Amino acid sequence: MFDSEYQSCEQLIAVFEEVFYTDYQTRLVRGGDEPIYLPASLTGTTNQIVFARGFFSSGLHEIAHWCVAGAERRLLEDFGYWYVPDGRNEAQQRAFEKVEVYPQAYEQCFALAVGRPFNISADNLNGKPGATHAFEMEVHRLTLALLFDAKLTGRAKQFFDALCVAWQNPFAAWQSTAYKRLKNRLAELETSLEEWKHSEHFE
Repeated sequence: MFDSEYQSCEQLIAVFEEVFYTDYQTRLVRGGDEPIYLPASLTGTTNQIVFARGFFSSGLHEIAHWCVAGAERRLLEDFGYWYVPDGRNEAQQRAFEKVEVYPQAYEQCFALAVGRPFNISADNLNGKPGATHAFEMEVHRLTLALLFDAKLTGRAKQFFDALCVAWQNPFAAWQSTAYKRLKNRLAELETSLEEWKHSEHFE
């Protein structure tokens, strides 16, 4: 792994600890192949957000899930969720997407705060997910609402603000560009979705 990626992860871990450890006794921890959330009842010490293979994007995604989870879910391993693994059919994929809209929108906000690219994840390389246009559109619409309609609140807002400061990337410096890109991407997706619906109708 490149040193810059390692250092970025170290900074992410430090920022998370500075913002949240005192109030939530929760740490961000490098892990192995699979990410997981472990409550203190299982670790014997602190709550741990374990992100995969030291990948920065995995860290952002797992923090986003933690920001969504309420107090009761934070007492449970992986927040009490069980996911159908890779290889999902279309119905299973749509169910997966319903619980991923908020985490991926939060992740996109965090990625923008640190100046990193964000990619929608269907997390279903070996299955038959069907069209994912609608899911991506939901994520981008929610991201717009979070950033530009003051819908970003609570721990997600705390972390977003801390990232902007730590990466010296104030919201005012990039908000206009981000707004235009999100709007343009939504327009592209709307066109693609209509084309897909048309092709399905005439097959």
